[in-house]
Amino acid sequence: MSATDDVLEAVRTGRTTAVPGLLKPLDAGQRRALLADLKELRAELRASGWDRWQERDLMSPALVVAGAGCHTGAAAAAGWIGARDLRRWRQHPTTILLDVLAGREPRWLGDLAHRLAARAGTAAQDYPLISELVRLAGCPMPTTDGCVEGWAQAVGASGNRLARALREDPHLTAFAPRLFETAEPVGSFAWRCDPDDPHHWPAALVCLAGEGRLERAVLLNGCVARLLRGGKPAELKPYQAVLRALRPTEEEEGRRAADWIALTADAPSSVAGDAQRTLARLAAADRLTPRMLAEMSSAALFRPEKKLVRAQLVLIRQQLGRDPAAAPELLPALGEAFGHPDTDIQERALNLAAAHLTDDPDLRAELADRAHLLSPTHRARAVDLLGPAAAPAEDTDPYRETLPPPPVPSPLAPAPETVQETAELVAAVVNSRTATVEEFERALDGLVRHAHRDRAALAEALRPALAGRWWLDPEQSRHYTSELPGLEHVAAAVLDELPSGTPPVALLSWRSDCHHTGLRAVVGARLDEAARRVTTRPLPFLLATPTVESGSLDPHVLIARLAEYRRLGEDPAPVDFAQALLRVRRDAGAIVGAITGATALGTPEGHRLASWLGAAGQPAPVTRRTASAVRYAYGATPARLVLDTGERPTVLAEFPAPFHESAGARKTSERCWDGGDDALLIAVLPEDRETLAAWWLPAVIACAVHEGRDGTEALPSITAAGGPAGPALHLAVATALGARHPEDRLRAVDALLTLAGRDELDAARLGEDLAELLTLGTVKPNRLADSLRTAAATGAHATTWAVLAAALPGLLTGTGDPRGAGELLATAADCVEQSGAASPDPAGLAEAADRGGRSRLVTQSVRLRDALRRNRPVSTGRG
Repeated sequence: MSATDDVLEAVRTGRTTAVPGLLKPLDAGQRRALLADLKELRAELRASGWDRWQERDLMSPALVVAGAGCHTGAAAAAGWIGARDLRRWRQHPTTILLDVLAGREPRWLGDLAHRLAARAGTAAQDYPLISELVRLAGCPMPTTDGCVEGWAQAVGASGNRLARALREDPHLTAFAPRLFETAEPVGSFAWRCDPDDPHHWPAALVCLAGEGRLERAVLLNGCVARLLRGGKPAELKPYQAVLRALRPTEEEEGRRAADWIALTADAPSSVAGDAQRTLARLAAADRLTPRMLAEMSSAALFRPEKKLVRAQLVLIRQQLGRDPAAAPELLPALGEAFGHPDTDIQERALNLAAAHLTDDPDLRAELADRAHLLSPTHRARAVDLLGPAAAPAEDTDPYRETLPPPPVPSPLAPAPETVQETAELVAAVVNSRTATVEEFERALDGLVRHAHRDRAALAEALRPALAGRWWLDPEQSRHYTSELPGLEHVAAAVLDELPSGTPPVALLSWRSDCHHTGLRAVVGARLDEAARRVTTRPLPFLLATPTVESGSLDPHVLIARLAEYRRLGEDPAPVDFAQALLRVRRDAGAIVGAITGATALGTPEGHRLASWLGAAGQPAPVTRRTASAVRYAYGATPARLVLDTGERPTVLAEFPAPFHESAGARKTSERCWDGGDDALLIAVLPEDRETLAAWWLPAVIACAVHEGRDGTEALPSITAAGGPAGPALHLAVATALGARHPEDRLRAVDALLTLAGRDELDAARLGEDLAELLTLGTVKPNRLADSLRTAAATGAHATTWAVLAAALPGLLTGTGDPRGAGELLATAADCVEQSGAASPDPAGLAEAADRGGRSRLVTQSVRLRDALRRNRPVSTGRG
């Protein structure tokens, strides 16, 4: 056995420590020859399947060391060492790599270190090797983002001795400033950023600055510059922590006044609040000019956060108390607060202007010019204070509601015309995680049509398009015995690659308790039927292919397809026809002439379709009940409204077995643990949104009660589906309006506006549901207020008020938690003022307004009552 064979054998057996000794006797020619063999071995490992992972894991460290020792160029060596396919879960063997590279020139080692540092994906992991190469080469330490990450991990590993580790680190002055310059926060730095913990980064850096090992100004400038760059609050937290730990002096804060003003204007709330407090200290110390305070105030008062705006108004009041002569410069900024959504803030700003207003006509004119932003509640006072110029121009145009146009589903494109187009579409769907209903249905129909016309030609086009699928690999295909997922099951039938055997018992017996199981059973049954017919008696086309993207099917198109089946002498496939019935539109406009046309077919399927378009196709009844509160070890789940779906006798009696679960009675009170493929599942029942809404309700409840996320993703699609918009859909929308996360509430707002735009919204029903959900605690008032504010902001003030008018009596007179009621009343008052609604006072409003005091609930009750009274026509009476 030759010397190179010895090295290869050591690599194959994973004897990493033996590689340096075996490489040393080899000359340059032998190493070049060995490198070619190592590359072949690497290619072999890269192409191997997942079942050889243990072999790859064994060989990779030795292969890295051997290749590093054989490469003569630093660039090639860096590419080999940093390669992803040679990097296992363990760190590279640093000591052994240094041994095999020990004979190289210092310049070469330095070049390698800098090239490894430039590899963004691996530099942090390779930092121990990079630092040793730098030491051997005597070159400057590279300070790329990856190296900073690796350095922080290395010194941070010392635990409670972080300050000592930093003090002893030779690269401290090179890396410390870079902590504030990386594109993303350094992991170790961000994890250990408690300013009060002596073993975390802020205290350690401040300690070293006090010792003179780091420049204090560098740390201060780094923190401020990074905060000015912006980012999410969690990303900025470590830099805030260092800034707080440094405790800047008044002199240091004063030199950076412009930076604090910029942060007050644009930074996230927590950062802006810190900057605002810093500026308040500077103002109190007379280190902030009126012009600078005015600039800061214009920015701060424009922000939506009430806490920041109130604090700024206090700061202006305090400054005017110290320096009344600053009023001409400071008071114009109050115009920004006149337009704040919170009328309490508008009132504070107006009071402040009244207390310090001068006779300066320019100042009065500037404030009067912004007075039109005030709510009607405060406009009369503004006119008294600022003169007639503050009166808004009279709007003689009647209010017009702005609602989104009803969604119009796009027609489904026809099936692909050629086998090549079909193969490309099937491959795209199979390899996509987000295939649409249109893509899935066109691909399925294309497979069925072309398998009927020329299965051999279809298979010839399909096999190369799916060449990368694991079930076409003889080595891997033996591992599957059950049906392939999705469209692949039909494609495998076309290619004669269907599995043999039966699935394990565990897979057959497992099932989910949520509705996804029944809907997926229908989808799976369609695919299984299509696959079986491909190999026995191919269908000419599918009856259930929808005519629009939502999954609905025009009844006249289905009649034409059945007529073509009769002409061809073809019997419909049971599952395909059953799915077609569930998809067919049954609204009054769609079935005109359809029942007569279906009966005229004279076939059993025609008569079934005619019956289905009549009373037999009506959705299952949905009933509502209240589930009691449940107590767990980790807390209590509040009582909540839930739905039960009834049975559909026609489906249970006449449809194939896979459809029975979708028609049986089901309670939707428990949390749904399944998910995914919502669009395809909704397309199983695209004309029964009441059942869909009832089945999806547990996921929606989880968003409101269990702090869940994304449980409302399907709600806009369900709302846009067909069928009645009854109690189930309205309850789902009501619950979603109180979801924990803003993105879920936005979807609920979309659903609400869709119903309104289609003239299907029962505002009284939705409002009553909301009142009951508020009483039960399922929906929190502040979350609901945020949702309804968003809906109103789109221009739907009248719609939003109609919902609130039905919800407020239950909130004002019921037993629910009143916290947050003021926000709902403020939203209601906004809607009444904007829309000119002249409704009667909701029950309980007069009592709330007469309570007295300055609570938000009382002030907004008064505002809503007064707005309703202003809008109602004055009765002149008759003497």
